[in-house]
Amino acid sequence: MALENILTEIKNEVLVITINRPDKLNALNKQTLEELHETLVNAENDKSIRALIITGSGTKAFVAGADIAEFANFTTKEGQQLSSNGHFKVFNFIENYSKPVIAAVNGFALGGGLELAMACHMRVVSSNAKMGLPEVSLGVIPGYGGTQRLAQLVGKGKAFEMISTADTISADDAYKWGLANHITPQEELLNKCFEITAKIITKSPVAVKAAIKAINAGYNNKFNGYEVEIEEFGKSFGTNDFKEGTTAFLEKRKAIFLGN
Repeated sequence: MALENILTEIKNEVLVITINRPDKLNALNKQTLEELHETLVNAENDKSIRALIITGSGTKAFVAGADIAEFANFTTKEGQQLSSNGHFKVFNFIENYSKPVIAAVNGFALGGGLELAMACHMRVVSSNAKMGLPEVSLGVIPGYGGTQRLAQLVGKGKAFEMISTADTISADDAYKWGLANHITPQEELLNKCFEITAKIITKSPVAVKAAIKAINAGYNNKFNGYEVEIEEFGKSFGTNDFKEGTTAFLEKRKAIFLGN
């Protein structure tokens, strides 16, 4: 598939994915979600890529929501399929991704845009960011994991308030409530993300992947997070990265991880 709504660039072992529909404030339509899925699948299999950053083109919006015109006339069944496909191909896919994914939130992150940011493992937001889930204003609810992930990040009470009032919040409130890891001036947004990824790529890819799996397990009622942690901890002892990491520590040198 030729990418029409997604721009990609690899820099310092990091894949930067830019959602590029500036005339629509980078709204997520079906094609954009398909392109995003394809890009993520390809990056998963590329060992030269150690981390990902997802952002939006321009200075106004990260992603200003889903493309409402595309689903305004959907039936109940079509609505359920829309949500299910989004969960499987993009939002859950990102949450369970084997490499760290950082959302660089520049400007508006509303509806599906905030849901996309919340599916990422970390969020760095520009000081002018506005974030919210306004779906109830349209007679619908968040359908890409927003009702679940917002409560996990900001707490049940704040999630009820944000979703039921459809209010947007500022970058400062997002940081205060745990929705944002960092706030930066807009011109420093990507630099801050690269500062984080620069630390990550010096660590064991195998261990980072295992840590993502264990952390996520604690928020999934299908798993016992402690049991997953024990299993992943044990598995690490059989990896070359563990041998290299412990040997380097004992030899007082910097570890060189090969990711296996």
